[in-house]
Amino acid sequence: MDDCGRRFKALESSVLVTRPRGCFRVSLNLSPYFGSRVATCAVTAIALLAPVAVQGQCRPLADSATLQVPASQSSSTRTPEFYDEPSFTVAGVTDTTNLGGHASGTSVRAETISKEVVSLSKQPGNGLQPALNAPAVDKFREAVEREPGSFEANHRLGKALVESGKAGEAIPYLERASQLNPGDYENGFELALAYVDAGNYERARSSIRSLLTARDRAELHQFLGDVEEKAGNSLDAVREYQRAAEMDPSESNLFGWGAELLAHRAIDPAIQVFSKGNRLFPRSGRMLIGLGVAWYARGSYDYAADCLCEAADLNPNDPTAYLFLGKVQDMDAAGSQAIAEKLERFVKLQPENAMANYYYALSVWKRRKGPDDAGTSEQAKVWLEKAVRLDPKLGAGYLQLGILYSERSDLPRAISAFEKATEASPQLEEAHYRLAQAYRRGGEESKAEKELQLYKQLSKEAAEHAQRERHEMQQFVYTLRDRGSGTQPR
Repeated sequence: MDDCGRRFKALESSVLVTRPRGCFRVSLNLSPYFGSRVATCAVTAIALLAPVAVQGQCRPLADSATLQVPASQSSSTRTPEFYDEPSFTVAGVTDTTNLGGHASGTSVRAETISKEVVSLSKQPGNGLQPALNAPAVDKFREAVEREPGSFEANHRLGKALVESGKAGEAIPYLERASQLNPGDYENGFELALAYVDAGNYERARSSIRSLLTARDRAELHQFLGDVEEKAGNSLDAVREYQRAAEMDPSESNLFGWGAELLAHRAIDPAIQVFSKGNRLFPRSGRMLIGLGVAWYARGSYDYAADCLCEAADLNPNDPTAYLFLGKVQDMDAAGSQAIAEKLERFVKLQPENAMANYYYALSVWKRRKGPDDAGTSEQAKVWLEKAVRLDPKLGAGYLQLGILYSERSDLPRAISAFEKATEASPQLEEAHYRLAQAYRRGGEESKAEKELQLYKQLSKEAAEHAQRERHEMQQFVYTLRDRGSGTQPR
């Protein structure tokens, strides 16, 4: 091997050991490897390493030789494959109350934010329910009265009732239509939807499995995953989501699979799935949000910041990514300045959004240099005051105002703000605790003791609720195959 080859191998090794899955950062100092031979060696090395870099980015470039899928193409017509087999296998579930390590504020916050990602998979257009306009129910009811034995009349009325939120009333008509034409796919799908909306998961499961017997479709596996999750069968749910994604790796199916893994704290597998989804669908903001939250739950705050900021850049007018950025501001990563810039843009784009003002105020507050930094503190106060003016029920905004006034030793205003916080959000534990402290400093011992007792009661109830949730929420146990997950950033 010539000198150039040896130096390239050294550079290759130094890059590969620092590559995380999902996001890619590299800073190369070429002089130790090439010295004066940069012109003849470095370009070749970087060119050879480029595919490695591309594969690990938050928003990688699609490989035109394998994908050739326009960003705007409908998921119903694209046929990409899950090219690299997942390196994990979900093997079972365990009781999360026995795992330990969940008591810290950051862990609890990560669990909460992870669960919120699941709600993004329920956005309109996720492919689970055909997008149909709700017709006039009365018109179809008259048709059934005229022709009670008509499949078409019963089907249309049942479908209209489901879309009107009257699933219980829809079921008899859809069941009659099913008896008249057992093989009709759309009616069977609508009947399963009606059962789900009515809370009859056993019948919904049975209906979907009957449809699967005739047509093994990805949308049915995704639908069945939703039913199993609602029924509390999380392990069956994730397997159905995986099956749907492997049959049709659409944006919706991959996101649903990743969100289910993340919600059940299978963090490394979730990162792997969201990374794959990001590579296939680089214009999907929610895929980047899922990946960012997964890195946050993993404790890799700089990668989380990168992905969430990039999600905000994809669609600057959509508040979703900004709201997640606001929730993870506790991260003390180097990317916090980037978060501050995005939140500043958020409040400029949506100045009448209370949460935009609140989160930007927190960002400004975090940047103050100490209690003596009156200028920065005043800026934060202005944004906080606007936030609570826009939303008088924003207890967290009043709480932060109280903290600000306390730091200024303005006890009357601090007490007033904390009182408003407890009125707006009676379950806000910290507001009661800080109000008790403020009362005590003001010599109002009886009021202080009352607030302290409320704080203790709320804290106990919150801890018991969290314990119940963790006990009810099954955590996935997964195994990594021999080739490793590659999710550990170094």
